[in-house]
Amino acid sequence: MSTKSLVAELTPASKNKKKITPIQVLIYVFLILISITYIFPLLWVFNVSFKTNKEIFTAPFALPKDVTFDNYSFAWTAGRLGVATLNSFIVCVAALVLSMIIGSMAAFGIARMRWKGAKLAMTYFLTGMMIPVHCVLIPLFTRFANLNLSNTLTGIILPYLTFSLPITIFIMTGFFKGLPNELIECACMEGANIFQIFFKICLPLGRTGLFVTGLMTFIGNWNELLVAMVFISDESKKTLPVALSKFVGPHATNYSQMFAAIVIAIIPTIVVYCAFSNKIVDGLTAGAVKG
Repeated sequence: MSTKSLVAELTPASKNKKKITPIQVLIYVFLILISITYIFPLLWVFNVSFKTNKEIFTAPFALPKDVTFDNYSFAWTAGRLGVATLNSFIVCVAALVLSMIIGSMAAFGIARMRWKGAKLAMTYFLTGMMIPVHCVLIPLFTRFANLNLSNTLTGIILPYLTFSLPITIFIMTGFFKGLPNELIECACMEGANIFQIFFKICLPLGRTGLFVTGLMTFIGNWNELLVAMVFISDESKKTLPVALSKFVGPHATNYSQMFAAIVIAIIPTIVVYCAFSNKIVDGLTAGAVKG
């Protein structure tokens, strides 16, 4: 054994580690500050949801003296959050399933099929991403009133589906374009038709893209307020964001009960993001690279 190799073996492992540069320290500090900026309001809302209105104004940042779930029980019963949560779940799941099916089919046609209008169709769908929902509220409300779709869950599922399709098609097109041509060629040589290629080969391989678009669609529609507030007037059909607006009165607001209702409303989105955040980042990165 040579002298250099002997010295290398006797050298502590800590000396071989890379040193942290000042730039990396600044990046870590910046990321920690950003994390605190986002996490602190959530913790504060959760903390004050156990307080009374008097405690909120006298000691807004202190821990509650007596932890009680009265605010949550009142918000769930008097605020009818149970019915509103069910309505939101029905609307979001329906829009999610339809957008994933229709969007993935359209993306497959644009990415993997050769036809003259593919680029024009992609431009058309991308144009939908630039149109805000505020511009179409009055025409939609008038049209849905003539079709007896106003004040129905179907009347808000359709706008949710329409505004979810562009981003779904955009992301799924990137995934489908990145699939190896050899897989599709082999399937064609084996006698598979276009539907078998889509459902048995391309769709399973693009499940990461479906996962990403599904999460974005579900959470975006779960938090949507404007369309649901304009199109729904029946109390039994209101969604969760609309139900939360009832806790704010014109002359007085019960902040403790309102914060309890907010915690109930944001729990599903927090759980989804915490459980599937890695999938979201990986899926978006893979789609960007493949596109």
